[in-house]
Amino acid sequence: MSKEQEIKLVIITGMSGAGKTVAVQSFEDLGYYCVDNLPPALLPKFLDLMKDASNNIQQVALVMDLRGREFFDTLFESLDQLAKADWLEEHILFLDAKDETLVSRYKETRRSHPLAPDGLPLEGITQERKMLDELRGRAQHFINTTNLKPKALREKIVDKYGEPEQEVFAVHTLSFGFKYGLPIDADLVFDVRFLPNPHYVEQLQPLTGLNSEVSSYVFKWSDTQKFIEKVTDLLTFMLPQYKKEGKSQLVIAIGCTGGQHRSVAIAEHLKHHFSGQYVTHVSHRDIDKRKGK
Repeated sequence: MSKEQEIKLVIITGMSGAGKTVAVQSFEDLGYYCVDNLPPALLPKFLDLMKDASNNIQQVALVMDLRGREFFDTLFESLDQLAKADWLEEHILFLDAKDETLVSRYKETRRSHPLAPDGLPLEGITQERKMLDELRGRAQHFINTTNLKPKALREKIVDKYGEPEQEVFAVHTLSFGFKYGLPIDADLVFDVRFLPNPHYVEQLQPLTGLNSEVSSYVFKWSDTQKFIEKVTDLLTFMLPQYKKEGKSQLVIAIGCTGGQHRSVAIAEHLKHHFSGQYVTHVSHRDIDKRKGK
């Protein structure tokens, strides 16, 4: 059973070292379902899965390169099948760079070329360029990354494949309890244990920062108001800098003792404060870890 809505499929290919890893990460940030190093021989089976109406996949990006070279001869046959699929919008993105740049990148990473594991990088690059010549001619979009930093490549991909006005920078606020350890995925951590603790108010103890009574208690203190003023001012300055630098998500962790009251209320506040400017998310890691839960 085919889907009524046309599926977007982007095949990312090109020279090894030209930026395919950055490219697939960029598509992931745009909401594409991404598969790295899919052997071309498996493409028809993958298309059958995409066509299945029971899943909600509408945008797919596949990386195909010479890491799967034993299957590469089947690629053009698979591409011909794609052209016949009227439910599919297929696009080939080819990434390339000058030989000198590719050699320099291999030397920086100290990796050997996949086609010349025991030889010089330039030998593998020359062989790869010949093998990919026909595929390069079939590409609908070509990006030369010789003079592009990763951030500039991401911007080109977002500009070409993102939806109009699509926001790819997200702010995620996370509440947690220090007694359970620091969150390993936090970019910024703020400690709010200096604020008055609702845990010691009998009627508030069993509640959480999601309850209006607890939130009102947390925010009624002048110290809380000063903290919110200063931290929002700091983040208002910092968030555009992180976005400009090319970061796709910033995780701001707010910690109190148990992760139930103060941190929850403040994480919710920050989420709503910045929701009009950025894509925002909030989660509460330890909200249910108190006694009896």
